[in-house]
Amino acid sequence: MALFVGSITAVLLFALPTFAQTASQPMPENASTKSYGDGWECNIGFRLNENACVAVIVPQNAYNTNRSYGSGWECLHRFRRTDEPACVAIEVPEGGFLDPLGERWRCLRGLIKVDDTCQEIVLPANAYFNDATCGTGWKCERGYKASGEACEFINVPENAHLDRSGNRWECNKNFQKSKGLCVLNN
Repeated sequence: MALFVGSITAVLLFALPTFAQTASQPMPENASTKSYGDGWECNIGFRLNENACVAVIVPQNAYNTNRSYGSGWECLHRFRRTDEPACVAIEVPEGGFLDPLGERWRCLRGLIKVDDTCQEIVLPANAYFNDATCGTGWKCERGYKASGEACEFINVPENAHLDRSGNRWECNKNFQKSKGLCVLNN
């Protein structure tokens, strides 16, 4: 048991990054003595940069994460990070809504995303809306198949039936497809 506990401790020691300095290095401004072990660590809101603790600069429309990794800040809901250290507002077009994380937008049901807009889906006869985020935004009802911008009736030959999807046919048991018909297996 002692060997197992020691192994876990060794793994944890090597797996965790170090963001503090040893006691042999002088403690810079904006640092405090570590609450455990030797050395010092940067205060919340500051980052280690070489041997100094520099302030995390939080851009407008962002908040301080108080984390010792990454940028130290995240954008607020309805804003996204840019290549610059900045957060810009997410423009949501008419008929759109933000996803739960507030990082991108989607279109309401019956509308489809086209570039930066939400456009109405033209629903052909014998079709219904689907929730796919790409494609036409609609599917044909059972017994019909998509043909361009329409739903075409499926002529099911003798000795055949609609498959599970309802948008194709397949031959009954003991029959095989041949030239658009179902013929008896030999």
